[in-house]
Amino acid sequence: MPRTLAQRALIACAALAVLAACGTETKDGATEALGTKAAVPAPVKPVKPVRKRVQGLPGMPPVLDPKDVYAADRPNRLSPVVKDFPSRVYVPNTESDTVSVIDPKTYQVVETLHVGRQPQHVVPSWDMKTLWVNNNRGHTLTPIDPSTGKAGEPVEVHDPYNLYFTPNGRYAVVMASLDRELVFRDPHTMERRKTVPVSCYGVNHADFSLDGRYFIVSCEFSGELLKVDTEKMKVIGQQKLPFDGAMPQDVKVSPDGKRFYVADMMADGMWVLDGDTFGKPTLLPTGRGTHGLYVSRDSREMYVSNRGEGTVSVFDFTRNRITRKWHLPQGGSPDMGGVSADGKVLWLSGRYNSEVYAIDTRTGEQLARIKVGSGPHGLAVYPQPGRYSLGHTGIFR
Repeated sequence: MPRTLAQRALIACAALAVLAACGTETKDGATEALGTKAAVPAPVKPVKPVRKRVQGLPGMPPVLDPKDVYAADRPNRLSPVVKDFPSRVYVPNTESDTVSVIDPKTYQVVETLHVGRQPQHVVPSWDMKTLWVNNNRGHTLTPIDPSTGKAGEPVEVHDPYNLYFTPNGRYAVVMASLDRELVFRDPHTMERRKTVPVSCYGVNHADFSLDGRYFIVSCEFSGELLKVDTEKMKVIGQQKLPFDGAMPQDVKVSPDGKRFYVADMMADGMWVLDGDTFGKPTLLPTGRGTHGLYVSRDSREMYVSNRGEGTVSVFDFTRNRITRKWHLPQGGSPDMGGVSADGKVLWLSGRYNSEVYAIDTRTGEQLARIKVGSGPHGLAVYPQPGRYSLGHTGIFR
């Protein structure tokens, strides 16, 4: 029988109800079944992750990458301030009272500078325009102009075993080891601004937190560590290392800023601790006479000099372990130094052998062994990448 108009309307409504009730069909699908194309939603643009800004020490240059404090130290990324300086290796000879200047291209000593008594370290200034020679027993700092390699008139500074700079460039910090003091000075004139007496013995090395608001100091002769508030210029923490006879040396912060590593020449390894909590450290063995710590240009590894056995251990930050160990031919006493601007060569002084070692950072092969004065110590490779210097033999940010 022919359907009435009312019957045809009821059938159409029933068909729509079936479409709407189907579990595998969407509203858009139902619309398409009725011959109407659904609108295509606009593509969603991926949202870039927002990195949390680090609230650094007032006046400090902004942190480039919160996940890598060494982000400015990539191969050959030289600041306009230093890009025209000749590439040299400056070696302070503690027993010869000289600085040997090496041309890294020829591996030859091209000049010998006479400085004060017992030069310990050659330290780049915060603005990277000057190299300061720390004449520990001569109680002076000798400035070197890295554009010419010439030494200037010494500046009187008592007991300058080592030298650092606050991340905002406001102060130089002299590690007065025997005076048992941290002395905050004008970074240019070296005039004393504040003296902070300490109760530990042999303050010598340090490094700063990611935000620059505090730094960790090693006390060599009493086996202790200090935590110092940078802005307040005040010791806010002190602890004894859990090893009988500990002698902490170099200090380095991890790329992510979460851990500090402290070389210990008597414990034969690195102490690893959380700088923020300043809790109890753990020991990671590396080799006999652990002394210097140097981060690779890609921030993936750290080179650890083991002065007591003539080796260099390679520490992987991500794996948290030693992955390789390089042995110097005929042994030696690898001490302090730095990495070349291109990251391909590790330079270390041979403290008890009157020599300097150039080591290939890809293979561990010794490239050169260069004779210098007696008692070579904290040599500086210069120039190096970075925006500013925190001191020692070259800690750059």
